[in-house]
Amino acid sequence: SIAKRLEHRYPKAATSLSEGLEETLTVHRLKIPGLLRETLCSTNPMESANSACRGIIRRVSNFKDGEMALRHAAAGFMGAERGFNRVRGYKHMGVLLAMLEINTGDQTVVKTA
Repeated sequence: SIAKRLEHRYPKAATSLSEGLEETLTVHRLKIPGLLRETLCSTNPMESANSACRGIIRRVSNFKDGEMALRHAAAGFMGAERGFNRVRGYKHMGVLLAMLEINTGDQTVVKTA
């Protein structure tokens, strides 16, 4: 496999490829259109959200307990949400929902506004 060949010289690339391969193949198998497919195959939106959340959590020097850490993380993500852009390819979400319903044989896919 490609990941095995990369492993020796580029271990981080091999790990990334191995971790995301199944998801990437699923996105292609579902025949999701252009921009939406690119968005779903990218980790950039999550990295951006995590970075914004870290910026807020960084200001806290001591968490009383795990519950407090979770509350601060939630507040961080809610703050990060203000800076989110519209998902590229969002107009094709209907295609994604239809393909998920067809491929899962399940009509319980949640539709959101």
